[in-house]
Amino acid sequence: MRISVITVCYNAAATVADAVESVLGQRGQTRHGANGTWDLEYVVVDGASTDGTLEVLAPYKDRIATLISEPDKGLYDAMNKGVAACTGEVVAILNADDVYASDEVLMHVAEAFAASGAQGVYGDLNYVEAEDTTKVVRRWKTGAYQRGGFRRGWMPPHPAFFVRKSCYDRWGVFTLKLRSAADYELMLRFIHRHQMTLHYLSMTLVHMRAGGMSNASLGHRLRAHREDWQAWRMNGFSPSPLALWAKPLRKLPQFLARK
Repeated sequence: MRISVITVCYNAAATVADAVESVLGQRGQTRHGANGTWDLEYVVVDGASTDGTLEVLAPYKDRIATLISEPDKGLYDAMNKGVAACTGEVVAILNADDVYASDEVLMHVAEAFAASGAQGVYGDLNYVEAEDTTKVVRRWKTGAYQRGGFRRGWMPPHPAFFVRKSCYDRWGVFTLKLRSAADYELMLRFIHRHQMTLHYLSMTLVHMRAGGMSNASLGHRLRAHREDWQAWRMNGFSPSPLALWAKPLRKLPQFLARK
């Protein structure tokens, strides 16, 4: 099984090396194709950075299968470029601020796909401090999916969501109509609308620096809430207020589970 990992970046010189090393340092790769084994295809999409990001990436170029550096229309346009460049059976997206939680994450993901035959595999995520990535700010323990879970505020953390490339080919990529919730819309579309088959890995797969785009300010949070509503409408559903407010309320216990 080939796992294609996409890292998108723009002016990320301060953090991108951590992301790259966490991907390239994954153990357990093989090209023999036995059950549960895997090999890596690494795709990096840079939005024509001006802060030295490409210089940081230069020592890794021989181990990056595809490196794109050109202006884009934003984060989700860059992700779509990455998906288009992938040749693997499974696609993962790890942003420049994120790192895999251990050097065995992709091995566990490959084993889960092989054993379950699922279309998607997901796990848990820890938010960590930006300057001290060993300090956990909050823990996102996803839990097993139950049908209709999106209406109760459930969703997997996008960086810990691994998807077969055939799902993108069949159901489409990230919409550019949303500025901060296109990842939510895609997961809503794949899981809730098209009922993709899922397998839950009960382990932390990703460490994510706190302070994402949708949580940067109250205004951004309100916009994200409006975009969540729009995501439901785009997929032909009329969301209830309960479904929309359950999503942020469901995050409250994460702040109580730091240890």
